[in-house]
Amino acid sequence: MERGLQGYIRVSSESGEEVRAFIPAPLPPNPTIVESAELREKFDMALAALGRLDSVSILLPDPTIFVYMYVALSHNDFLTVIPLEHF
Repeated sequence: MERGLQGYIRVSSESGEEVRAFIPAPLPPNPTIVESAELREKFDMALAALGRLDSVSILLPDPTIFVYMYVALSHNDFLTVIPLEHF
């Protein structure tokens, strides 16, 4: 089954910073989704990945620390770390 784009990217500017948001197409999709063994396998893999992510968030003392670490690693060129001695 071949589908076209299922949404679009909207670009806007907030406080001088450009942000992008994915706007999904309205439901139900056209043409309708035809369930197959291949699609079911991909769905099951995605569901297992979400389960692993959820289990990690339960083990963390504070999930915001995990999010902060991810953002810091993703944007390390833009972050400046201030040593604790300065406080």
